[in-house]
Amino acid sequence: MSELLVDFITSLDGYASGEGWPGFWGLEGPEYLAWLGEQPEVTYLMGANTYRLMSGFAAGEVPTGQDEFRPEEEASVDELTQASKVVFSSSLEEPLTWANSTLVRDDAVEAVRAMKSSGSGLLSTIGSLSLCRSLLRAGLVDRFRVVMFPVITGATGEERIYDGYPDVALEMIEHRTFDGRIQLVEYKPRVLEQPPLGAPA
Repeated sequence: MSELLVDFITSLDGYASGEGWPGFWGLEGPEYLAWLGEQPEVTYLMGANTYRLMSGFAAGEVPTGQDEFRPEEEASVDELTQASKVVFSSSLEEPLTWANSTLVRDDAVEAVRAMKSSGSGLLSTIGSLSLCRSLLRAGLVDRFRVVMFPVITGATGEERIYDGYPDVALEMIEHRTFDGRIQLVEYKPRVLEQPPLGAPA
């Protein structure tokens, strides 16, 4: 049976990106990049918006505000290009142009449920906030990992990650600090019907 990891990189205040900021907020360091390079092979899951953005980067479109990719960003995109990717969308058309990408039009929750039960290895989300939220609500997420970068992007932050989430209890299974400033926390999530002490009378 496959394991499903929801994987985010965020600012401290929970944004997935910030207008005018480079990838990794420009704060990736050698320890963090080495750890990224050691990650096991995964099949990435994403929605249409993330696919359009990332496949554009793979085709050479540079993020707004930058003249060119930094080497770290280019390496990250190259690794994604080589990886297996499953894209859930009713709006994209086949064939998908980004290498190693498969389009699935079926309901994402049911498709991932089937992938988990019939497959092996690791499934991991990338971006795709609404997909991650749906998979978590459905109880399909085995591990929830967040790497927090030491910035607050209150003025420029985009894509608030946790809006619309259910209440979730998190059991910590891993934590680590990279380069003295980047914090990883990884949890086993459990969706709650109500707060643990019950609603107030």
